[in-house]
Amino acid sequence: MSFAAEREFAHMGETAGCSDHDHDLVHELSRRLDALWRYDQYIANAEWRDGLRQFWCDAKAMEQQAIQRLKELIAQEVRNGCF
Repeated sequence: MSFAAEREFAHMGETAGCSDHDHDLVHELSRRLDALWRYDQYIANAEWRDGLRQFWCDAKAMEQQAIQRLKELIAQEVRNGCF
């Protein structure tokens, strides 16, 4: 790595707004919310393919369950004063 690049990243990560595990939860929630937003379009795109449409409906349901669980975990972290 060049000196300029080393200098540019020398202090990155020194300040954290929350613990790594809490950041991971928020990041994953964001990622999954983005995916959920797309499922309705995927379902619409497969309107005449029953098997494909069912796959997207099932994937959407699993994503919704994971999102709910992540929200519960984040709420628990907040209640524990860990966030």
